[in-house]
Amino acid sequence: MRIAIASDHAAFELKALLRDWLIDEGHEVADLGPDSDDRVDYPDYGYLLAGVVADGTAERGIALCGSGIGISMAVNRNPALRCALVSEPLSAALAREHNDANCLALGARLTGIDMAKACVTAFLETEFGGGRHAGRVEKLSNPSHEC
Repeated sequence: MRIAIASDHAAFELKALLRDWLIDEGHEVADLGPDSDDRVDYPDYGYLLAGVVADGTAERGIALCGSGIGISMAVNRNPALRCALVSEPLSAALAREHNDANCLALGARLTGIDMAKACVTAFLETEFGGGRHAGRVEKLSNPSHEC
């Protein structure tokens, strides 16, 4: 699978560990930065990641920052992205099965490497369930004000 990964400075170490692990698992990984733990702004990397997933260069994205909150907000500004902030594997699986999430967000200050790997595994291995969920997912990218 083609996976893009990006972080801010707070998640630089977790990004490097996950990138190397994903490559070892046989995935094609695009590391979008940053290249060091020097201070950067998470929106810049969230927008970059969202663009790469939206244009199809990557099939899925992994977004990381200290809490996962800020970068997930940035990624979700792109209407083609459905980024789920998770902290355990069941949420990662449900984000795929029910919401067709195409990006996973994790907080490096809140999630250890083993839990991060378990979340990423669930995210990558779970298929979208379709069916009753498909119409709801469509509305995420095409909002209307009608109820």
